[in-house]
Amino acid sequence: MAEPLKDYFENCLYFTANSLARTISRMAEEEFSRLGMSTSHAFMLMLVIEKPGISQKDLAMHLNLAQSTISRFVDSLVLKGFLQKKAEGKQVLVNPTKKGSEQLELIQKAWKQLYKRYSEVLGQEAGDEITRKTNEAAKKLGGE
Repeated sequence: MAEPLKDYFENCLYFTANSLARTISRMAEEEFSRLGMSTSHAFMLMLVIEKPGISQKDLAMHLNLAQSTISRFVDSLVLKGFLQKKAEGKQVLVNPTKKGSEQLELIQKAWKQLYKRYSEVLGQEAGDEITRKTNEAAKKLGGE
């Protein structure tokens, strides 16, 4: 007897991981839309604030994104007045502006609100465990 289609979906890491990603992404977009930036932009801005003068190459490595994507994100945040970039030899270094640094507290509040929302549904301990296990799996599967 063939397995029901539901079993394929519920027992497939690919399907369940993507389903979870879509759900948590919607929640995150709702929180970050209030700031007028995407979650990816927020992650980048936080990283630049933490590591002023970081190269676009290092941003790509830390955020696990293509350099072309990083370049687009940096340009977008430069246009919004949150970042400034400076060519230094072959590298492009990125620094936060005063306006960008002032966003840090708002970004942190949005992350805390997102955490609160999914913790209320999953339970804080379960949410933390899912996060830890997902991170471990991503590292193992990514060859890190």
